[in-house]
Amino acid sequence: MNKTKLSIAMMSLALPGLTVADELLGMQENPETWVMSAGNYANTRYSQLDEINRDNVQDLNMAWSFSTGVLRGHEGNSLIIDDVMYVHTPYPNIVYALDLNNDGAIKWKYEPKQNYDETVPVMCCDVVNRGLAYGDGKIFLNQADTTLAALDINTGKLLWSDKRDDPTVGATNTANANVFKDKIIVGISGGEFGVRGYVQAYDMDGKTLYKAYSTGPDDEMIIDPQNTTSMLRPVGKDSSLKSWQGEQWKIGGGTTWGWFSYDPEMNLYYYGTGNPSTWNPLQRPGDNKWTMALFARDLDSGVAKWIYQMTPHDEWDYDGVNENILVDQKVKGKMRKMLVHFDRNGFGYTMDRGTGELLVAEKFDPSVNWAKSINIKTGLPDRVATYSPEANGEDTQTTGICPAAHGAKDQQPAAYSPRTGLFYVPTNHICMDLEPFEVEYLAGQPYVGAEVNMFAATKDNMGNFIAWDAREGKIIWTNPERFSVWSGAMVTAGDVVFYGTLEGYLKALDAKTGRELWRFKTPSGIIGNVNSYKHDGKQYISILSGIGGWAGIGMTNNLENDTDGLGAVGAYKSLSNWTSLGGVLSVFSL
Repeated sequence: MNKTKLSIAMMSLALPGLTVADELLGMQENPETWVMSAGNYANTRYSQLDEINRDNVQDLNMAWSFSTGVLRGHEGNSLIIDDVMYVHTPYPNIVYALDLNNDGAIKWKYEPKQNYDETVPVMCCDVVNRGLAYGDGKIFLNQADTTLAALDINTGKLLWSDKRDDPTVGATNTANANVFKDKIIVGISGGEFGVRGYVQAYDMDGKTLYKAYSTGPDDEMIIDPQNTTSMLRPVGKDSSLKSWQGEQWKIGGGTTWGWFSYDPEMNLYYYGTGNPSTWNPLQRPGDNKWTMALFARDLDSGVAKWIYQMTPHDEWDYDGVNENILVDQKVKGKMRKMLVHFDRNGFGYTMDRGTGELLVAEKFDPSVNWAKSINIKTGLPDRVATYSPEANGEDTQTTGICPAAHGAKDQQPAAYSPRTGLFYVPTNHICMDLEPFEVEYLAGQPYVGAEVNMFAATKDNMGNFIAWDAREGKIIWTNPERFSVWSGAMVTAGDVVFYGTLEGYLKALDAKTGRELWRFKTPSGIIGNVNSYKHDGKQYISILSGIGGWAGIGMTNNLENDTDGLGAVGAYKSLSNWTSLGGVLSVFSL
């Protein structure tokens, strides 16, 4: 019996009544595998392996590589289960099963049939996909066209599928599916097309269990007005409806394309919602609840336990979809079950994940200027009118807003080390000029209503990789980068933290000091996430490289005007001097 199956068997003995679908509780404890996107339910992206450490990481060499055959942005990372590596691609969303016992030979390949003309033209910010999920002997692929597909883990055979939405109105998918206990949770993309956000829960056989919207009536949001809280107070009846003018909430955005985490003891899962539609704030008066918000929902019923809106009435596209990392630490002298969230708006939030109480909120990028601070008691930002597009009016350019629409950190996930107690955060150090204009909603057409120019906050420094103390809300060390750091981080028990750069470098830093220990230039820019596994007694590090995503959209889509790509093209114009298109999995070992 292999170690993965042994761990499941031990869990079954230890916990009477454990169902097959609870197997991930045991599997995520095996450091030799990587069974879900973030490595574990808590989203720590921490590997317990320590063969590769601060003293020998400089001896890492390329062990093997694999071309995906796709030349678009490669986000996410592989899964490693029972000596097989499962690799995904951006559209057309090919899945490969690579046999690690046979030199990485292709065990099976699955390529879904999707309507290119229906789907690709309405995918915002490249055709990325953030990965696969595993549960109950199945690999789950969350396709670009909103189809959730269940594949047999051994053969790649399609067992069932469900197309939950309609790309012709702008609804697409870029995020991975999430398997928590006996359920599959998925979100939706399309906020730039006026899509109304939601999460949807399935059982392992593909039956829809519930659908909970980000905006609208309480019953459609699955909110209990008296028992769902925000900042420890009941949200009250029609909390969302009262914050929108008319029926704007129906095309109000709040899409759910980011990372999800889960606390099995509380049976709560956590995620964030995206920007309100349109980007023009003058067309949607009110707080626009519950866009730009963190949700804690009961896994079984879908009922929201608490909600916290980070950027009420967003004016800058500061989506709240970034990961929520679940750890237990002492904050202000008291042990807390913490949730740590690095928001696009540039503030790092430390919250009590059981109650939604806000504990700490501080800037994690020094350039942030749209707000001075966050009020801990009310949770509201202290906005600076100078950087308010609404205050300056339609058809007027507001200049020098920091961060830009990319945010001080986009979806590229952070990592946490229980050894250092620190969070390792890939960040953007960019600002923008933004001019809102009136836009009419037409189903399937862009519903943005703003022109954006982005630029470096500091010359030759568009990103920083930082270590963050979430108990106090402060930066411990910073490693500056030429471009934004668009790769997800991973930290190990060997006290090494890994991340990639847009130029294509995979880097290893000392987790305690931030000193660079090693680097290797992969064939293309890195917007993927690092992970680690062990095979035949040896530790490996893997990374997907392939420039693209929002930062690299100018290269993947051959865009030239500075304002193209929702403002990204001008900011990253020199990126083509450093890297080129590609889609490669690179694996390293000592």
